[in-house]
Amino acid sequence: MSLKESPVSDLYLTEFSEPVTPIGSLIDWTQFANCKGKTKLFFAPKAERPQARERREAKAKSLCMNCTVQQTCKEFARNNHEYGLWGGENEEERHLAGYTIAAPIGVRSRALRTAS
Repeated sequence: MSLKESPVSDLYLTEFSEPVTPIGSLIDWTQFANCKGKTKLFFAPKAERPQARERREAKAKSLCMNCTVQQTCKEFARNNHEYGLWGGENEEERHLAGYTIAAPIGVRSRALRTAS
């Protein structure tokens, strides 16, 4: 009897016939992010003025530019409809790239008001 015909090999093959999760998805990429512990830079405080937002986002984007997980972070925000600055991209930039978030803000909100 060859290994192919062995009942033990059949059992072995059925045990592992489920899809295997890639090792990269098991690693918490946020642990490697430059922004770890700096959430105030990446999420707007209530009633933030436009000039303050520009300064805050410029500082945040400078951290993102040298981050090893920038692309993963950007994809996460796009796929999960996140608020804030992720992967060097804010909500408006994600919207202009064709991704949406749950509630309209910024450019989309202004566009909706002028269209009405």
